[in-house]
Amino acid sequence: MIVGSALRTPLVRLNAPEAPAEIYLKLENLQPIGSFKIRGATNAMGHLTPETLSRGVLTASAGNMAQGVAWRARELGIPCTVVTPESAPDTKIKAIERLGGRVIKVPFEEWWRAFETRSFPGVEATFIHAFDDLNLMAGNGTIALEIMDDCPEVDAIVVPWGGGGLTCGIAAGMRALNSKCKVYAAEVATAAPLAASLAAGTPQVVDYQPSFVDGIGSKIVFPQMLERAQRLIAGSLVAEVDEVKSAIRLMAERNRIIAEGAGACALACALAGKAGGGRVVCIVSGGNIDFQKLCEILAED
Repeated sequence: MIVGSALRTPLVRLNAPEAPAEIYLKLENLQPIGSFKIRGATNAMGHLTPETLSRGVLTASAGNMAQGVAWRARELGIPCTVVTPESAPDTKIKAIERLGGRVIKVPFEEWWRAFETRSFPGVEATFIHAFDDLNLMAGNGTIALEIMDDCPEVDAIVVPWGGGGLTCGIAAGMRALNSKCKVYAAEVATAAPLAASLAAGTPQVVDYQPSFVDGIGSKIVFPQMLERAQRLIAGSLVAEVDEVKSAIRLMAERNRIIAEGAGACALACALAGKAGGGRVVCIVSGGNIDFQKLCEILAED
């Protein structure tokens, strides 16, 4: 259902022979909306009836899922409403509005509640969940098919963990295609609930500190997503904010690739050797970074 909306993105070798592994980059930042979210959003909405879609769609997102839903809604000619946290960057807000989406900014707790209730007060529309949806995860899982076509002997895949829909979708696909390949989640240290929850065996609340790595990270993991992660992935790798910045600079310098913070988190973990050696694929999940912030990062030593 995603043919015609999502691109088959390239897999390129990172030009860094000094890296601890043979690292490849899966360039989802080249999707029409600048992130992988178009895959899952298109597939999830493609399984809804015309009558259901006619009521319009609603999603909760820091920016990228919102763009995926808004993109598909515009193609279908239906209204789209997006609930975002107050910390969402203007770059992503403007992109949503360019696609015709109506944005409602709310405090973080209210935003997270929309994920739990799958609704928002005063908005009568069909909720498209950003991660806890099987059809959405199946759409994201098409990335695994493409990786296996381009790098069948892959040893590990590192995937940014936001809510888990991308990581679990790819991991489920790889379990069917290449069970020897390890799939790791990647989190930023300022918001890494999955690592803490995997260690404890139950969902843990962590101290969430907002950073420019705005596309991933939260205070807690959904219980059902933790259960999936426990079955499907090899663990969660955690990168410091400065390591993510270094990964952004390296991709820009060596491969001329623009990545947002979430999109560089997987590479930051791989560069630190946390995913092991061999052939490691890092998912560059998006490139929707504020240009001023990008310039600041590139200017740092």
